[in-house]
Amino acid sequence: MAFPSVSSSSSSSAAAAAAYPRGLFSLRHRSGFLGILVLLLLLVLSFQLVIHVPSIRSAVSLWFFSNNQTKREGPGSCPGCHNAQDMDNADKTIAYTDQDGRIRLFKVTTREFMSSSIWKNPLLHKDTQPVAGTLEATDEQLLNTTRSEVSNLSSTGTLETKRMDPIKLKREVFRRKRKEQRIQELLQMDKEAELHMQNMATNSSRNFSNKVRASYNIWRLEIHHTNTDSTLRLMKDQIIMAKVYATIAHSQKQSDLYVLLMKCIKQSKAAIGDAHMDHELDSSALERAKAMGHALSSARDILYSSGEVSRRLRVMLQSTELNIDSVKKQNSFLVQHAAKTVPMPLHCLHMQLTTDYYFRDGVIKEYFRDASLREEEDKAKREDQSLYHYAIFSDNVLAASVVVRSTVTHANEPEKHVFHIVTDRLNFAAMTMWFISHPPLPATVHVENIDNFKWLNSSYCSVLRQLESARIKEYYFKAHDPSSLSDGNENLKYRNPKYLSMLNHLRFYMPEIHPKLDKILFLDDDVVVQKDLTPLWEVDLKGMVNGAVETCKESFHRFDTYLNFSHPKISENFDPRACGWAFGMNMFDLKEWKKQNITGIYHYWQDLNEDRKLWKLGTLPPGLITFYNLTYPLNRTWHVLGLGYDPAVDLAEIENAAVVHYNGNYKPWLDLAVSKYKPYWSKYVDLDNSHIQHCYMSER
Repeated sequence: MAFPSVSSSSSSSAAAAAAYPRGLFSLRHRSGFLGILVLLLLLVLSFQLVIHVPSIRSAVSLWFFSNNQTKREGPGSCPGCHNAQDMDNADKTIAYTDQDGRIRLFKVTTREFMSSSIWKNPLLHKDTQPVAGTLEATDEQLLNTTRSEVSNLSSTGTLETKRMDPIKLKREVFRRKRKEQRIQELLQMDKEAELHMQNMATNSSRNFSNKVRASYNIWRLEIHHTNTDSTLRLMKDQIIMAKVYATIAHSQKQSDLYVLLMKCIKQSKAAIGDAHMDHELDSSALERAKAMGHALSSARDILYSSGEVSRRLRVMLQSTELNIDSVKKQNSFLVQHAAKTVPMPLHCLHMQLTTDYYFRDGVIKEYFRDASLREEEDKAKREDQSLYHYAIFSDNVLAASVVVRSTVTHANEPEKHVFHIVTDRLNFAAMTMWFISHPPLPATVHVENIDNFKWLNSSYCSVLRQLESARIKEYYFKAHDPSSLSDGNENLKYRNPKYLSMLNHLRFYMPEIHPKLDKILFLDDDVVVQKDLTPLWEVDLKGMVNGAVETCKESFHRFDTYLNFSHPKISENFDPRACGWAFGMNMFDLKEWKKQNITGIYHYWQDLNEDRKLWKLGTLPPGLITFYNLTYPLNRTWHVLGLGYDPAVDLAEIENAAVVHYNGNYKPWLDLAVSKYKPYWSKYVDLDNSHIQHCYMSER
C-alpha cells in the first residue's frame, strides 16, 4: 500500500478536521467559546432587567399619580388610573447587586412601598407633594405589611431580605399624631394661659439654685480622685511617726537622725498648710512625702523597738486627748462668754436712750407730753379683757422692739393689741424712752419696772431666796470651789447670768402681775412673729392652764432629758417618756391658773430643789414639772424653734411658722448668729432711727 505525500497529508488532515467536529481541537475550545457567549447574553439582559430601587419607585410613582390626581381623590376622579385592588396586587421584580457583586432579584408590591416610603407624584408641584402623615393607610395595614419570598438567580439560590419593624412604624405614627395635637393645643391657648405659663417659667429660673447643683457637679476636682485625702492622711501619719522616732533619737543621742527627722517634719507641715484635700496640697507634697518615707525607713532600721514605739505613741495619745478636752472647754467658755456679753452697738443704744430719758430736752419733751395724753386711754386698755394681751419680760430694748413691731405688723386689728413689758431698773429708762419715741400705734405698750412689784420678795418667792443664798454665789463666782463649773463637774451653760435674773422667773407669777386678766400670751424677747396671733385666743385649752408646742421627737426632749430620774421624788411622780414642750410662745389661762394654784406648785418643787439634785438651773425643768398634765399641745406651725443653735432647721417650716424662736446662744443681734436666719429678725429693726444708725455705723 502506498503512503500519500506531505502536502496531501496536510490537506487531508484539514479535511478530516472539518469532516469530524468532535475532534481534539474542537473539544478543547468549545467550552470557552460557550462561556463567552453566555456572558455576552447576560450583559445584554442586564441592561434590560436590572432596575434599581430609586428607578422602580419613580416608575411606580408615575403609575400611581398619572393625570395629576392622587389616590385620595378616589378612582372616579382619576381617569386611566388602575383599580386600588389592582395596585395592591401589582408587583415588580427588582434586581440589584449585593456587596459581593452578585445579581439578586426580589418582588415588591405597592403595599410594601406604602409602608416604607413617601410616595412622590412627579406630575405634581413640589409644594403639593403628599407627606407620610397623609397617606391613607391604616395602622393595621401598616403593621400587617409582608414581604414576598425572594428568588435568587445566582448559584446560591436564595436571598434574605430585611423586613421593616412594625413596632417602630407604629411609634413613628404615634409621635407625629402627638406632635400635631400639641401644636393645636398651643395654637388654641388663650393669652392669659400663655402669660401664666411664661411667668411660671420665669419664676422657676429665678428660684433655681446652682449652688446645690454645683455641690454634686461631676466636674469638681474632688470627683476626679477616688480618695481625695489619701495623700494628706499619709503625710499626717508620717509626721506622727517622725515625732516618735525623733523623740527616741534625741534620747539615744542620735543627733544627725534627729535633725533629719525634724527637718522632714517641718517641710511636710509646710507642704500641708491648711489643706483638707489632696488637690489643696502644695505641688511639692509628693516629694516631701517620699523624702519623709526614706527618713522613716532609715530611722526604723536604726531605732525600731516595738515596746519603745508603743510607749511613745500612748504618751502622744494621752497628750492629744488632754489638748482636745482643753480646747473643748475653751470653746464652750468663749461661746458662753460671747452669748452673755452685750455687744457694743446694743450698749450704745441703751446709753443714748437713757440719756434722752433723763434730759428730756427739745423733741423729747413732746414725746412725753403725747405719752401723758394717751395715759388715761392706755390705762383702760391695760385691763380690758376683750383685747389681746401680751407679756414680755426683757432687758434688751432692741429685741423687745422687734417682738412688738413684728406682732403689730401682722395683726389684723392692731388697735386691739396690748403689750405688757417688764424690765429691770437698769434698763427701765431706755425701754420706756424707746416706746415713748417709737410708739407702735395704734397698739398699746406699757413698760413696768420689776422693782415696783412689792409682793416680789424673798419671803414669798423661793427662787429669789435661793438666788440670794451663799451657796448659789459660790456656785457662780468661786472658780476653785469643788462645785464650780470650771472643774468640769457641770455644764458651763448654767453659769449664764440670765439664771440669776428674776426676769427669767417672772413667767411663774402671771396672776400676780396681771390680776385682772383671764388670758395672756407670753412671748420671749428672742422671737419674731410672722402671722396674726389672734386665733390663739380662740383655741379651747380643754381645761388646761398652758397652751404650748411640744418639742419631743423620738427620744429627744422628753422629761428624762431635763430631770434627774434617779431621785425618788422625780421617778415617783413623773413619766420619763413624757413629751417636753417649749417656753417662748405660751397661752396661759389665768382663771385656771388660780384654780389649780400653779404658783404654789412651782414654789413647792423649787424648795425641794434647793441643792439642785432634781434638776439644774433654768426655767424649763420647773416649768415641765409645774405644768405636768396641765399643758395643751398646740399645732407645731404656731411655734418653730432652734434658730439660735441649729443650722439645719427646714426653711419651709420657718416660712410657714407663726412664730420663730432664736432659742440658744446664737441670738440674732449677736455676731454669732446663723447668717441665713438673721434676715427674719433684722427686717423688723427700725433702721431709720438716728440712735441705731449712729451706734451701728460707728461700730463698722
